[in-house]
Amino acid sequence: MTLLSVSAPPAETVWTSPVNEVHSGADAPCPSRNCPAPAAPVDTPAAPSTGRTYVVVKDDSLSKIAKREYGDAGKWRRIYEANQDVIKDPDLIYPGQTLKIPGA
Repeated sequence: MTLLSVSAPPAETVWTSPVNEVHSGADAPCPSRNCPAPAAPVDTPAAPSTGRTYVVVKDDSLSKIAKREYGDAGKWRRIYEANQDVIKDPDLIYPGQTLKIPGA
């Protein structure tokens, strides 16, 4: 027969409880004087519909990317409009640029 040995934690071990950090709603009273102030709401931008991206390579153009991604070179404007923060001139895109590809 094998006996299992169970030992208690060393005497210097300190156990803490997050009781004072748990609240059950915005109106719940704080059980301690050390409660943090409620967090301010954060505005988060809406995520792109697909989250897809494309990294520009040498000799790319928006129409080539649109043809590859959508099957229609004429949809290049969708890519341009989704990336106006990084594309200032739709005729000038550069290798290494990461472009958002909006959903079809």
